[in-house]
Amino acid sequence: MVEKVITLENVSLIDFLGTENQNIKQLAAAFPSSKIISRGNEIKIQGKTPEITKINEILSSLIEHYHKFGKITHTSVNHYIAADGDSEEEVIATSPDIIVYGSKGGIIKAKTPNQQKLVDAVEKHDLVFALGPAGTGKTYISVALAVRALKNKTVKKIIISRPVVEAGENLGFLPGDMKEKVDPYIRPIYDALEDMIPVEKLKYYQENKIIEIAPLAYMRGRTLNNAFVLLDEAQNTTPMQMKMFLTRMGPSSKVMINGDRSQIDLPTKVKSGLVDALQTLKHIKDIAFVEMKAEDVVRHKLVKSIVEAYTKAEEAKLLAEPERKAPDQNNRPIKLAEPREV
Repeated sequence: MVEKVITLENVSLIDFLGTENQNIKQLAAAFPSSKIISRGNEIKIQGKTPEITKINEILSSLIEHYHKFGKITHTSVNHYIAADGDSEEEVIATSPDIIVYGSKGGIIKAKTPNQQKLVDAVEKHDLVFALGPAGTGKTYISVALAVRALKNKTVKKIIISRPVVEAGENLGFLPGDMKEKVDPYIRPIYDALEDMIPVEKLKYYQENKIIEIAPLAYMRGRTLNNAFVLLDEAQNTTPMQMKMFLTRMGPSSKVMINGDRSQIDLPTKVKSGLVDALQTLKHIKDIAFVEMKAEDVVRHKLVKSIVEAYTKAEEAKLLAEPERKAPDQNNRPIKLAEPREV
């Protein structure tokens, strides 16, 4: 009789073992000559060497599956038992339009043609600007693409940043340390990450600086190598901040810049770094620009109507001021170079 102990690390036990250890019981039923015992985060296997080797291979594949898809199901266990521990690529057929599997096993993929254009643009370009109104999925799709790149090992880390600018409110001197002061500004990014990565795994990534979420000011002086780098809410950067961020780009990195030119919260006389960058960089052919529209809104159906109403009101306002010498440097859309396929 041989014994082997496997320790589960950075794993949600309920998602891996199943309710009342159903996944382990299912595995044990397939190998009645061996004994499989789960206690805490340890799985103990007792039996003859050939069978223990098979069980170990299946458990290793299930652990790899969990870290990629975020959950183990009854079907997953059956697949790996039938395949005797073959790799997940041989067992599970993944659709090419799936970006990543969520932390609870759900599928995350582009839901509109423009979201798919954004996915395609990131595959073909190292620097991509995603532009458009709230609710079009810019942040969510960007975070999903970053998580996919990390899981596929095409990058070694994810770095996500936002400028800390109050959205028309004066929050004053918030209590707490730096993390507590900044967290409200980057909460949407945490929400997206928690949808895609199990909590324990996300904590591990953050503690080991594999995923970093930080204010834009923290990017100064760094060179970001082998990373997927996302700048969210870029309309609230200044031109100097935008230039600083763009010049952080290192070898083997992907950079995404998201922004909504209709939601600039900078002081009136301060030009948006996003608007400035679009004017300055629009002729560089290796940069992709993807414009999201009201029809890409994937929140409550009323959000689409609200975005369209504000867009029409803004257009009417511009038409009512024909003698204005120059458009509002922040809020009026910038005409990019001729559209190009991305």
